[in-house]
Amino acid sequence: MKRYAIVIEKAEANYGGYVPDLPGCVATGATVEETEQLLHEAIALHLAGMREDGVPIPEPSSVVDYLEMEVCA
Repeated sequence: MKRYAIVIEKAEANYGGYVPDLPGCVATGATVEETEQLLHEAIALHLAGMREDGVPIPEPSSVVDYLEMEVCA
């Protein structure tokens, strides 16, 4: 079992998501939840394609964290 970081960003009319450790693995959805589910499916397809092509599956290496910042008005 591998655990890949995902990034989901708000766009004008929807959400877009990507997987930093799997270039080209992206999804869009109407909600964060839908985008997350579609990314799950996209990762599965992406990894299956890599296996079929004989490409090594990369180890997850991205680190996700938040920094708390004081915002001045």
